[in-house]
Amino acid sequence: MATPTVGILATGSYLPKEEVGNEEVAERAGVTAEWILRKTQIAFRRRAAPDEATSDLAARAAADALRRSGVGADRIGYVIVATSTGDSPQPPTSYLVQDALGVHGAACFDVNVVCSGFVYALELARSLIALRPDTCALVVGADVYSRILDPTDRRTAVLFGDGAGAAVVGTVPEPYGIIACDLSSRGEASGLIGVRAGGSRLPASYETVAAGDHYFRMDGRGVRDFVMENVSPVLERLVRRAGHRLDQVDVFVPHQPNGVLLGQLVEQAGLTGARTARTLERYGNVGSASVPVTLDEAGRTGMIGDGDLVLLAGFGGGMAVGAALLRWSAAASGEAR
Repeated sequence: MATPTVGILATGSYLPKEEVGNEEVAERAGVTAEWILRKTQIAFRRRAAPDEATSDLAARAAADALRRSGVGADRIGYVIVATSTGDSPQPPTSYLVQDALGVHGAACFDVNVVCSGFVYALELARSLIALRPDTCALVVGADVYSRILDPTDRRTAVLFGDGAGAAVVGTVPEPYGIIACDLSSRGEASGLIGVRAGGSRLPASYETVAAGDHYFRMDGRGVRDFVMENVSPVLERLVRRAGHRLDQVDVFVPHQPNGVLLGQLVEQAGLTGARTARTLERYGNVGSASVPVTLDEAGRTGMIGDGDLVLLAGFGGGMAVGAALLRWSAAASGEAR
């Protein structure tokens, strides 16, 4: 039997209501609002309410995507949540999302590939649906970084926000759908980004809390070097393997780490002719949610048109790179059918 074509049926997103400007984070981080804007091009980020956890954001984004897809809950065979800030170590956050949505009977699991997580989860969904073309998957990227940031650390506190993005994935008619994906990991660089304590290596204790080891830490210069050395080759390899050229890409939807870095990447990768979707100015870096939130907004605003060649790119902690090339259907940008 021929392998069915799998693609995105609809997208959804949820950003918390509280908007945090540069002035609010600048003083505690020991910088100015002007410095943040100049170094990152980020002006605002969203912060989850005290009673909102990652599963709450994920469920709202997933419900939005489900509504817009017109797919019934009984057709969802998989719920995959990409996050590095789950509600708790156990159970998986995806189980809480399943319960909130009433998607009973679906197989659920989490993926933790930090900022590349959504693209990794998308490729997993594609593989699973190829085996069960009668079903669909809910793929969600969600993070609440505000809970693990040191507000005095200017390398991280000024960058990250909270949010969730989702996609309903299922079979689609040709020529639409996911054309190819490329996933790669570089474990030797795992020390560039991480949270030291809270796991089996360094369990929570008075000492780890006092030392700030439960905060998210990042080697900004090392991360920049990783991105500039590793992302462009992955994108070129993927597009070439799919039988296309980078100058044929219509829309580039990348992870949103830092506006200056993103501009440098676009130029280095030879994607200046594509329309680059950006949300970081208003939402900051929302981790696993960056790609799906930005994709959802690009679809809703008409930046992506029917038949457009769309390139997704996630990159970051791990270190990892995940890229996907797809042919967009206008139906994925519309309301419920």
